[in-house]
Amino acid sequence: MLKKKSLPKVSLISESEEETKLCAERLAKQLRRGDIVFLQGDLGAGKTTFVKGLAQALKVTPKKVNSPTFVLMNYYKGKLPIYHFDLYRLGNPKEIDTLDFDEYFYGEGISLIEWPERLGNQAPKQYYLVEFKHKGEHKRGICISYPSKPQLKSSR
Repeated sequence: MLKKKSLPKVSLISESEEETKLCAERLAKQLRRGDIVFLQGDLGAGKTTFVKGLAQALKVTPKKVNSPTFVLMNYYKGKLPIYHFDLYRLGNPKEIDTLDFDEYFYGEGISLIEWPERLGNQAPKQYYLVEFKHKGEHKRGICISYPSKPQLKSSR
């Protein structure tokens, strides 16, 4: 589990995929170039659905969004570049060194990272954390923690 240093939080219950996507669209309005979003939750908890909503808000067709489980990263061109990582199959955080993650994490786009705990000590210090919990067949608990010092809108 990732450490949460008293970050401001918003919690809600989503009762459908559409509600999950709407939640993501609201977060997308806050994001700026170079922002990093960690997506944490069990398999099937709604992480990729959330990414679809966020991508749609940034002018990416949701049908183009899928989990990059086998390729580690998908790139989506929209209002801002989106780098969608799925680290589920990453066996060792040292494997990250061969992938030049820093180029994406602190670049011109937004990095969305599923299974961020696989980053180990190489996890960025500042990020948004979105946690998903199963609450029923179509019901999910979503908790968004904001960085203690989020980037200012005017700085972008």
